[in-house]
Amino acid sequence: MSTANAKPTGAARGPISTFLRHHYRHFNAAALIDATDAYTKHLADGGAMMITLAGAMSTAELGLSLAEMIRQDKVQIITCTGANLEEDVFNLIAHDFYERVPHYRDLTPEDEQALLERHMNRVTDTCIPEGEAMRRLEGALVDEWTRADRAGERYFPHEFLYRILRSGKLERYYQIDPNDSWLLAAAQKNLPIVVPGWEDSTSGNMYAAHNLLGEIKNVHTVRTGIEYMMFLAEWYTAMAEERSVGFYQIGGGIAGDFPICVVPMLEQDMQRSTPLWGYFCQISDSTTSYGSYSGAVPNEKITWGKLGIDTPKFIIESDATIVAPLMFAMILGQ
Repeated sequence: MSTANAKPTGAARGPISTFLRHHYRHFNAAALIDATDAYTKHLADGGAMMITLAGAMSTAELGLSLAEMIRQDKVQIITCTGANLEEDVFNLIAHDFYERVPHYRDLTPEDEQALLERHMNRVTDTCIPEGEAMRRLEGALVDEWTRADRAGERYFPHEFLYRILRSGKLERYYQIDPNDSWLLAAAQKNLPIVVPGWEDSTSGNMYAAHNLLGEIKNVHTVRTGIEYMMFLAEWYTAMAEERSVGFYQIGGGIAGDFPICVVPMLEQDMQRSTPLWGYFCQISDSTTSYGSYSGAVPNEKITWGKLGIDTPKFIIESDATIVAPLMFAMILGQ
């Protein structure tokens, strides 16, 4: 039976929540309500939550809702792609120079070439300006990379960005309300972040280039994905001793695949008794198909030692740019 009309005990209920509970009664809409209520219950029962960001959620300005989730302790750790890490900063410092292309489906190859010649990098319907976004951040990153390199220090990719944001050196370029930057909110909370495959990002390409140019002497100045897994293993072990850890996955790919494997790694490879993930929700428009890991149903994860028979499991087959802000609004009682 649908729980769309139910109101969790003690849950705040603002106009967005009221509307959704009245209208979202079946199919993916009902799954959204059920997954939200389970997320809220998981936290209310003392659990912690990981949110994973794939796709281009930062360019979709998820910070408008995710930043407040961070400030209100509705998320305890984030795993994201290198693109989502940097693109939140791009938006923070260059938003006024972005261009939206609502007719992107009608663009010809010649139209795309014209965007290239203007140094406008397209992400679906949004063009990111190279000079104002990417090169502006590059300058600050190179300063931090070379300083750390000369001092013999090593940091994770997100730690370099935390250092830049906390220094205030980019504040004069801010073009959105800083409260709408999820990475700035995370830096202020010192939220742990895991960035697998950071090398597959614009800033990762920049880092490789500056190593090749000889400006950075030690390629290991930026810590690696394997080190991220080692960090995550210790974080999960310590957290799971006190709190059940949930897994909220936006999209698929490495942002979700990498961190969920920490549990079977600890259990099977290290022979360390480890609690399974205590909640699982995936928002994805990748349908179940042969070879589509992103479209695999949650039950498949039982066979890999990631989820248990009784783990609350949800999959919402829809557009995360629509679903995630609505779920976050309900979790925040809006």
